[in-house]
Amino acid sequence: MSAAPPIIAVLCPSAETAGPNARPSGLERIAARAEIRYTEAGDLPQALDGAQALFLWDFFSPAVKQAWPHAAALEWIHVAAAGVDSLMFEELSDSAVTVTNAQGIFDRPIAEYVLAAIFAHAKDFSGSLRHQQNREWVHRETKKVQGSTALVVGTGAIGREIARLLRAVGIAVTGAGRTSREQDPDFGTVIDSAELDLHVGAFDHLINAAPLTPQTTGLVGEKTLSAMREGAHLINVGRGESVDEQALIRALEAGRLSRATLDVFVEEPLSRDSPLWGMETVTISAHMSGDVRGWRDALAEQFVRNAERWLDGEPLRNVVDTAKGYVPSG
Repeated sequence: MSAAPPIIAVLCPSAETAGPNARPSGLERIAARAEIRYTEAGDLPQALDGAQALFLWDFFSPAVKQAWPHAAALEWIHVAAAGVDSLMFEELSDSAVTVTNAQGIFDRPIAEYVLAAIFAHAKDFSGSLRHQQNREWVHRETKKVQGSTALVVGTGAIGREIARLLRAVGIAVTGAGRTSREQDPDFGTVIDSAELDLHVGAFDHLINAAPLTPQTTGLVGEKTLSAMREGAHLINVGRGESVDEQALIRALEAGRLSRATLDVFVEEPLSRDSPLWGMETVTISAHMSGDVRGWRDALAEQFVRNAERWLDGEPLRNVVDTAKGYVPSG
């Protein structure tokens, strides 16, 4: 008698909110080899009973923690996102369950977003749009990007792609990570992110691309913002909790920073009452820096390829160090 096929639970957002994107595409490729259980958050405990794998398609859902007592058979969780902070909790970190993420899907799109933000600021596109709306012909001089300096916080795959793209247009890039080092292949020099305030004054652009961990929560606070170069540009494509929003608002109101380009926030969606909305020196996007056309299909395909490896007994790709909260580089 043949063994029962393994069970893969797929946590999906509700069809009511996600519409046609509620379920990932392409899973029929592995349906002949595994039982696929599609579920929403409320039914996750039942779906996890006996399941060996979980695909977190609803990647911001905190439902796994509540359903954990039903995950006795679980071996592997794949998160359809680069960040795993919404998933992690102590019992999972202490378990033998392997966690993988979507590293590689968002690297280039986020790097392009950062480069676009730097060009848009240097060439004053927001000013041009404002003058266009007012039917005003106002000649100005803008800044050259080549020769400017950037400090990229986060030396993982996304940070490295940002560094490579910025270097290609002549921006001098330094990294900030858990440990300082010299002769890094993408950053040259990497400073200790715990000493950010000691170094940040040397840079035109401060780019946060770090995962959310206890070490990066509140990393860009009052002390770091006060130490930034007058007229510097802050770009946040990591997590909102890495930046002290109230301290940032005060720095912008004081005119210390020339611009903040923000794709992520402590509260999402950003409250309509937030003063950030009304600031001319702020560019806001709705946590979309990596979401280029076709990104959902790419996420689903990445999971299917990893599931095929799992079913074949091969090593999984993009394994997260659950103690650190990210995929170690190198």
